[in-house]
Amino acid sequence: MNGLKGRRELKHAITKADCHLLRNNLQNFMSLDPHGLDGKYLIRSVYFDNFDNKILRQKTEGFYHRDKFRARLYDHNTDFINLEKKSKRNNLTYKQKCRLSAREYERIRSGDIGWMSRDSRDILRDLYVQMTLFQLKPTTVVDYEREVFIYEYGNVRVTFDSNVKSSYRDTDFLNPELIVVDALDPNCVILEIKFDEFLPDIIKQLLSIIDTRKTAFSKYQLSRRYG
Repeated sequence: MNGLKGRRELKHAITKADCHLLRNNLQNFMSLDPHGLDGKYLIRSVYFDNFDNKILRQKTEGFYHRDKFRARLYDHNTDFINLEKKSKRNNLTYKQKCRLSAREYERIRSGDIGWMSRDSRDILRDLYVQMTLFQLKPTTVVDYEREVFIYEYGNVRVTFDSNVKSSYRDTDFLNPELIVVDALDPNCVILEIKFDEFLPDIIKQLLSIIDTRKTAFSKYQLSRRYG
C-alpha cells in the first residue's frame, strides 16, 4: 500500500450496560481523546457505492481485498470535511485521507466530476476513476456518537459507537437537519479496537471482563439493511 502502515481492527457488538462497565475500567488506564467533549463527538459519513451495490456486496461477502470511499465531518462542522479511502488487505486496514470543501462535495454529489481527474490530491483522482469505471456515487449518510480511549503503547484506540442512524438514500450530507432513523438497536453499542502490531496484555485483560462476540458488520452495512 505504497508505504502506508496497516492497522488491525476488531469489532464487537455489546450492550450499553457492558459499555458502561468497560468504560469505567478503561478510564483508569487509557486517556480520553483530546478532541471533542470528554472524548466524545458526533460523526457523520457519506458512503459511496453504485447501482449494483458493489461496495456493500464486497463487505457482505467478506472480500479480503477491497476499497471504500467516504466523506466525513465531525459535530456537523462543514468547514472541516475529510475524503477518506479505507482499504482492506487480508487482515490489515489502511486509511488515506485529504481535505474536501463543502462546495467540492456538492459538485461530486451533482455528478460534476471532470475536475477531479486533474486534481493534485491522489484520493480524489482515485475516486474519479472509480466513479467513472463503476459509477460510484454518494449513496447514504450515517450518523453516530463516538467515544474514544487512547493507549500509547501499541497505538491503541478503543472506540464506542452508539446511536447509529441512517439517511438511507438521502445524500444531503451537509444538512444538519437531515432526517435519519435508527440503523441499530438503541441498546447496542459497537466496540472497536484498533492497534498496530500488538494489543498490550493490559488492554486484553480489560476487554475480557465482558462477553463479546466478534462481528463483521460495518456501520455502512447496517445503514443499508432496509434499502
